[in-house]
Amino acid sequence: MKIGLLGGSFNPAHDGHLHISRDAKRRLGLDQVWWLVSPQNPLKPTAGMGPLSDRVAGAEAVATCPWIRVTDLEQNLGTDRTWKTLQLLRTRFPKAQFVWLMGADNLAQIPNWSRWSKIFQSVHVAVFDRSPYSHKALSGKAAWRFASRRLRAARPVALWQKKNPMWVYVAQRRHGASSTAIRSGRDD
Repeated sequence: MKIGLLGGSFNPAHDGHLHISRDAKRRLGLDQVWWLVSPQNPLKPTAGMGPLSDRVAGAEAVATCPWIRVTDLEQNLGTDRTWKTLQLLRTRFPKAQFVWLMGADNLAQIPNWSRWSKIFQSVHVAVFDRSPYSHKALSGKAAWRFASRRLRAARPVALWQKKNPMWVYVAQRRHGASSTAIRSGRDD
């Protein structure tokens, strides 16, 4: 089974999360996408963070596709670091093939994450265009560190034929939704 993992605060979940999930399923040939609702992102302030149960319920309301599974797995596993979550998932689901899904904004700042290079080494990574962050992300530290392991195929589904570390940048139609904008009452 090929599973895309979309982690985040989902504070709140919105159509942009659904957009990237649909695109990932179609372009990467995924069977499922799991939304990993984080108990608390260590790099984000706790002020303004909704309760986990509310964020999970909000994500379930947005995740209208039967192949999307909303989960508070990190809470259940007792992890708050992506690399550790991935390590535990690979142990618990040894037959699954995982790909970490992220927007270009996260690729730009992933060097701030704990043991971020272990993420690339443990699962495939698919980075989705998210203007205006894409240029900065593609010229940033993570993109340079793993430049030789970037799949330059027109068909991102070819990612599954490669060994880790391997990542792909997926150009896509821009979706304007943003949790930050939603919380502040803006329409971006």
